[in-house]
Amino acid sequence: MAKLFNSINKIILVVEYDGGNYYGFQWQARLPTIQAELEKAIKKVTGESSRVIAASRTDTGVHARGQVVSFRTKSSLTPQVFIKALNYYLPADVAIKKACKVDMDFDVRRNAVSREYDYFILNGPTRSPLLEGHAYRVSTKLNTRVMNRAGKFLEGEHDFASFATDLGKLGSTVRNVYKARVAKKGDLITYNMIANSFLPHQVRNTVGLLIRVGSGKVELDEFQRILEARVLGLAGPTAPAYGLCLDKVNYPGNLELAI
Repeated sequence: MAKLFNSINKIILVVEYDGGNYYGFQWQARLPTIQAELEKAIKKVTGESSRVIAASRTDTGVHARGQVVSFRTKSSLTPQVFIKALNYYLPADVAIKKACKVDMDFDVRRNAVSREYDYFILNGPTRSPLLEGHAYRVSTKLNTRVMNRAGKFLEGEHDFASFATDLGKLGSTVRNVYKARVAKKGDLITYNMIANSFLPHQVRNTVGLLIRVGSGKVELDEFQRILEARVLGLAGPTAPAYGLCLDKVNYPGNLELAI
């Protein structure tokens, strides 16, 4: 157990995980979540019950390559030691990739300037065992050129109410999308979306509508009308969670992350 001091530190972690076995990031009673696994590991390392805060709360089945979380601790362990110690106790499908110590007023949510998500589509006639659980297979050939033309409508500041499923306690549905692009390599299509923040299910509803555009079921003018309608849940259908991955959370300046 780590030696404890009176001073409190705030530690930032970059976490990678396969969300297939979890009911999202946020803690839920009697259900496996990423937050619960992280908090259990932190308690084993430090002896403290610490609440973990995430920059982006991923849903059930969603993966992450660059989730950013923070927690408070009295432990004097270095970031490098935290990486090794936490990974020792975490399950095989969750791993700490980087860590650093930050000022106590640093907020992983409010200080983030953007989040980047990737959605993977396997666009081919046969399944791929290597991509199973990480890419949504669509057998109909998709026109990525027209999908990218639709994506251009999304870039900039818009009211994305039509692309949200449930607003919860959220007020404004206005978000700023910096990038909405499709790339294809072989049978794998990757949709990359970068925004200041996202509405619930926004990326998955966007992908659902883009697939309809790419398959010729929705024309570009209809895509634009859906965006401008600002009617909750009008876009979709919602693409499966397992194709979605939180790729990166961006902050102003450079965090000194231990590797």
